[in-house]
Amino acid sequence: MINKIIGLWLLPWFCLAGQLPDASLVPGGIAILPVGDGTKPAPKVFYHGNRVLVAEHDGEWQALVGIPLSAPLGSHGIDIERDGASSRLDFNVADKAYPEQRLTIQNKRMVDEMTPEDLKRIEAEKIEMARIKDTWSERDADTSFTAPVDGRLSSLFGLKRFFNEAPRQPHNGLDIAAGTGTAINAPAAATVIGAGNYFFNGNTVFLDHGQGLISAYLHMSRISVKIGQQLKAGDRLGDVGATGRVTGPHLHWIVYLNKETVDPALFIGADIPRLAARNQAEHK
Repeated sequence: MINKIIGLWLLPWFCLAGQLPDASLVPGGIAILPVGDGTKPAPKVFYHGNRVLVAEHDGEWQALVGIPLSAPLGSHGIDIERDGASSRLDFNVADKAYPEQRLTIQNKRMVDEMTPEDLKRIEAEKIEMARIKDTWSERDADTSFTAPVDGRLSSLFGLKRFFNEAPRQPHNGLDIAAGTGTAINAPAAATVIGAGNYFFNGNTVFLDHGQGLISAYLHMSRISVKIGQQLKAGDRLGDVGATGRVTGPHLHWIVYLNKETVDPALFIGADIPRLAARNQAEHK
């Protein structure tokens, strides 16, 4: 077994040029690790037993590892299989202090007054969404993302959330506020692997971009695609809305890698300043 430490305590994040996302070695971030010569067949890579996306970049195979929001700080490792042999590559996860966000939800049925029928539906939807997140396709992944909607950043990934002062799970996506009816477009080539209405999520679409890279689009007012449909970057998925548990119209955008939610902003780093600047313009 080969054990190699990637020393990144002094570099909590770095960026690779081209079509890969930014790397951020923190809970909820992405580790991008070299795993082999790009002229040879791609190795298989695993993290906590789950397959990891491997992409060729600048002549090397790179593993894109989704780090769980619950990940402990310190040393982590991926297992690499190639040519009948196995090896291990370690990396360090540094701390990140995510801020709090407190929201008031007027519809208490969406917070703590669900009916027995609601609870039954919610449990069935959890099972369905877990199945969708398990999707793995061997095709080359399209990691060259663009922002799926033209709006302004309204809530960042990883926020420690409180609904009506009650603590909830951290924010697992990126919120982009826009008016109802604003177009939501596929950020990259994909296959539609889920589409429907969910109790909390409202009208939702799930896309498979290849090798466990899954994205989801929540609270839509209208869905324009069907399960199994093949999409190109820029194809319309539907429209911004306020369905499900919301405080106003926006897109809640989730990105999964190896079944873990990661910060979608890492995939559109060059566009984040433009979206964020609209918050300042709105409050002038």
